[in-house]
Amino acid sequence: MTINNKFKGTFERLKGILQPYSAELVVLVDEADNFYINTNFIMKNKKPMYFGSVKINKNYVSFHLMPVYVFPELLQNISPALIRRMQGKSCFNFKDIDEERFKELENLTRNGHSKYQNAGYV
Repeated sequence: MTINNKFKGTFERLKGILQPYSAELVVLVDEADNFYINTNFIMKNKKPMYFGSVKINKNYVSFHLMPVYVFPELLQNISPALIRRMQGKSCFNFKDIDEERFKELENLTRNGHSKYQNAGYV
């Protein structure tokens, strides 16, 4: 796949939100257009529990954060602007850098990581 350089800055900024957690989690993919991390927790289906990822797609950059799917209460206090970025239950899509929303995602990711820790997933 050809990387859409138009979204490179957005991808790098979003990857920077997940990257601090990669030291204690498992990095499955670390490519120029895709960053994917799991936990070490093995689920009943014998697969590791997904934590999050960032990927450059054709028309946007997707930021997936599985803790908001596992613990939907994490979404109770997010802004309407961030809710508008949601696609599905754990994905946020961006075309451009949006520092206000990215700060929210940093907090959401930190809170999600804490929830995973408290549940024994990390």
